[in-house]
Amino acid sequence: MRKILPAVLCTALAVSMLVGCGNTKSGAEATTKTEVTTSAEGTDATASASKTEKGEESQSVEDSYTVNEDEMTIVHSKGTSVVPMNPKKAVVFDLGILDIIDALDIDTEVAVPTENLTSYLDQYATATNAGGIKQPDIEGIYEFKPDVIFISGRQSDYYEELNKIAPTVYIDQEAANYMGDFERNVNMIAELFGKQDEATEKLKEIEALVKEGQEKAEKSGKNALVILTNDGSLSAYGKGSRFGIVHDVLNVKAADDTIEVSTHGQEASFEYISKVNPDILFVIDRTAVVGGEVKASDTLDNDLVKGTNAGKNNEIIYLEPDTWYLGGAGLTSVKEMIQEVVNAL
Repeated sequence: MRKILPAVLCTALAVSMLVGCGNTKSGAEATTKTEVTTSAEGTDATASASKTEKGEESQSVEDSYTVNEDEMTIVHSKGTSVVPMNPKKAVVFDLGILDIIDALDIDTEVAVPTENLTSYLDQYATATNAGGIKQPDIEGIYEFKPDVIFISGRQSDYYEELNKIAPTVYIDQEAANYMGDFERNVNMIAELFGKQDEATEKLKEIEALVKEGQEKAEKSGKNALVILTNDGSLSAYGKGSRFGIVHDVLNVKAADDTIEVSTHGQEASFEYISKVNPDILFVIDRTAVVGGEVKASDTLDNDLVKGTNAGKNNEIIYLEPDTWYLGGAGLTSVKEMIQEVVNAL
């Protein structure tokens, strides 16, 4: 059974489609050493994306981990971290990792940003508070005495400071290699805590769901546009973006192949949506997560949007913002995201 202790441990990113792992023994040595390195190839969809959200070429960081006796050495874009196997206490800022820890039923004490959790992780609201999602509580984390700390982009500036407290692992999750990074992170967390069999089964479930989505996308032939609404404003996301899983993984045809890849999306308007005329309009309401006055449904309640194929055929799909905007790439979130798209198809 999962324990929610005064501090809660979080987990890793994941998915099922690439990356391999193998065991080797050196001569008479009894020690087992496992090295896992992310493949540059994945599914055709993920391999085709070569830009980061900032539109820059992806850095070729050799993301890998090595298990040797009682510790795991993890190479990430911020450096190298040596983490004890089965850490008893962990600080987890990356919600994808926390999601993985939860889904694999890992029993460890964690500290998390308790006020920035998604609805499917709210069982950790009573765990030790590690601070805000963008401003860690350094003193509190020091007093917690963690064995490992997991962070991602929002805590990037605090890496050096946190790394002085405990081995700090930066979770690399690029839009250009979404499923590959996800799978690597899931396997890393699973091996760190001895949950490989459970992870394998869950990744197989996601893989089957991806295949179903790809088949439906091909059969339907429909194109789609993903937009994010923010208190009345609009931005569009296409291939290679933070929400590119729709096109890059599930192979849903993009209504617009020219959308600029950037963290905050490409500025859009009602006229733009009308011109692109998507068959399916996927909507992520940021206001529902961070607050504001104008809901997505009110923003899109106009004749230009209603006149699109999506509007006329009741194909304006409001995606779960908690999962798509706030959540990371975890076993629960990735499965739910894929399922929402599959349902729409």
